[in-house]
Amino acid sequence: MRAVIQRVLNSSVTVDGETVGKIEKGFMLLLGVMDGDTESEAELLARKTAMLRVFEDENGKMNLSVLDIGGEILCVSQFTLCADTKKGNRPSFTPSAEPKEAKRLYEYFCQQLKLNGVEKVEKGVFGADMKVKLVNDGPVTICLDTDTWSKTK
Repeated sequence: MRAVIQRVLNSSVTVDGETVGKIEKGFMLLLGVMDGDTESEAELLARKTAMLRVFEDENGKMNLSVLDIGGEILCVSQFTLCADTKKGNRPSFTPSAEPKEAKRLYEYFCQQLKLNGVEKVEKGVFGADMKVKLVNDGPVTICLDTDTWSKTK
């Protein structure tokens, strides 16, 4: 699984002009599910996301998690994060999980965020053409990839 996490002051996602997800301070998270990803990886990524200390404490140091600040998460599925760009100029999306499995793991990941203590988790619409708005805070952007974690063990 791959995630791009942006610290935001607010974020929203619309489908066909209708707002389907909206948060205030927290994370705008783009999630890509790769072929072969499992629930274990979703659990690990959700735990890491919830505990990621990128919000400033009283001394101005990035020392607080989204949990510590009572922050919110807007999670949007994005299969293009799984792109293989090694050959040529046109990305290949074959590393992406099949849509049915990707949707299942996307939903599972969002549930895991809640189980890890994130009180408000908003979502986009899986597979839809979405418009995402956000106000970056910092900006702070972190990329997480469960594949790299398993290779470094």
